[in-house]
Amino acid sequence: MLYSMYEMNRLAMTPWRAAANATRRMMRASWNPMGDTVAGRTMAAAADLFESVTRRYGKPEWMLDAVDINGHLVPVREEVVWSQPWCDLLHFRRDPAALEAARGPGQDRKILFVAPMSGHYATLLRGTVETFLADAEVYITDWQDARMVSLAEGRFDLDDFVDYVRKMISVIGPDVHVVAVCQPGPPTLAAIALMAEDDDPCRPASMTFMGSPIDTRKSPTVPNKLAEEKPFDWFAKNLIHTVPAPNPGALRRVYPGFLQLAGFMNMNLDRHVDAHWNFYNHLVEGDGDNAEKHRAFYDEYLAVMDLSEEFYLQTIKDVFQEHKLARGEQMHHGRRVDPSKIKDVALLTVEGERDDISGIGQTQAAHTLCSGLSDNLQKDWIQPAVGHYGVFNGRRFREHIAPMMREFMDEAGGRALKMRKN
Repeated sequence: MLYSMYEMNRLAMTPWRAAANATRRMMRASWNPMGDTVAGRTMAAAADLFESVTRRYGKPEWMLDAVDINGHLVPVREEVVWSQPWCDLLHFRRDPAALEAARGPGQDRKILFVAPMSGHYATLLRGTVETFLADAEVYITDWQDARMVSLAEGRFDLDDFVDYVRKMISVIGPDVHVVAVCQPGPPTLAAIALMAEDDDPCRPASMTFMGSPIDTRKSPTVPNKLAEEKPFDWFAKNLIHTVPAPNPGALRRVYPGFLQLAGFMNMNLDRHVDAHWNFYNHLVEGDGDNAEKHRAFYDEYLAVMDLSEEFYLQTIKDVFQEHKLARGEQMHHGRRVDPSKIKDVALLTVEGERDDISGIGQTQAAHTLCSGLSDNLQKDWIQPAVGHYGVFNGRRFREHIAPMMREFMDEAGGRALKMRKN
C-alpha cells in the first residue's frame, strides 16, 4: 500500500512539475526582460528547486567517455562482459590504439570494484572508477534495481550475491584486484574465502575493503544501533512493500529505495536542508557554478534503487544483528565460511576517521578473520578527516588513498601471486 501511495503521489505531482518547468523556462528566456530582475530570478529559482525535490531520479549515466593519460585523451567505452538478471559486469574498455599512443605498450593491473547494493546505483562510484582508469583495466558490478526485475527471474538473496561475486571474479581472472566498497564487504570476503578453501585458480591477487561492515559490533554507528535495537520482525513488517504495476517487477516484495533514501536524508537532515537553501540562493544570485555542483551531487544522491526482500532481510539478520561472519557462523548454501583459509590473497582495509556509517574497527576486523595471512600480505589504513563517502571519493581519496591502494596492489598483490607459483 505504501509503495502504491508513493507512486500515486509522484503521478499527482506531474502537472505541478510541468508548471514549474514552464515557469523556469519562461523566466530564463532571453526574450523575457523580467529574467534579469531579482523577482524573475527568484521565481525561476523557486520553480527549479520545486522541480528538483519532487522529481524521480532515474539511473544516472556513467559519463566516462574518455580519460586523460599523459596529456592524451583516450576514448573509453562501457562494455558488458558478463550478465545475469540481477547484475551486469561492466568493463570500462579504453581504446587500445589510443592507449598505446598515450603511454606505450604494456599491461595494466585489473581491478574489480564490487559496488554497494544498498540503495544507490553503482554510478555512486563514478569518481572512484575515474581515478583508476588512467592506469588500470577497471571492471564494476552494476546491480539491477529490484523494481525492474520480473518475478519470473526468481529470488535474490545474500547467498546469491556471494555466488555472483565469485563468478565475476572468475570471469576476469586470477590476477584481478578486488575492491569492495561498503555493504559488499562481508559477502565479498565470503566469496574469496570459499575460493581459497577450494584452491580456486581464479582467486584474486588482492582484496580491499573500504568502509565495510565486516563486524558492526565495533564502534557501532546510528544505523548499526537501529539494526540491533529493532527486532527482526519489525523490519519485515514495516520496511518491505510490494512493487505496484506497471513496473517490470510488479508484485515483487522489496525494500523500496525511497525508504532507504529517507533514512540517509534524516541522518543529516540539517545539512541537506542547508544545501537546498544554498542552491536556491545560488540560483537567485546567478551563481551557476555552485548551482551545477549541487545538481551534480543530488542527481546522483537522489537516484535510488529497490532491494529484494530476501537480500535485504538476510543482510539485516546475518550482518547487522547476528554478526555471523564475524562470529565464524556464516553459512553459504549450508557450508561454513572460513576466512582463515585465505593464505595467498593480499588484504587491505581502508577506513575514514569520521565515518558515521561504518565505524572505526568494523572494516579492520577482516584482519582478525583472515588469520592465515602473513603480515607482509596485510595493510590497514585510516584516512584522517574523511567521512564515509570520502573513503572512496573526493580530493583526499585521489591524493592519499588511491596512490596507497595502487602501491599495495602492485607490491602485496604481487607477493601473493608469487606465493602460488612457488
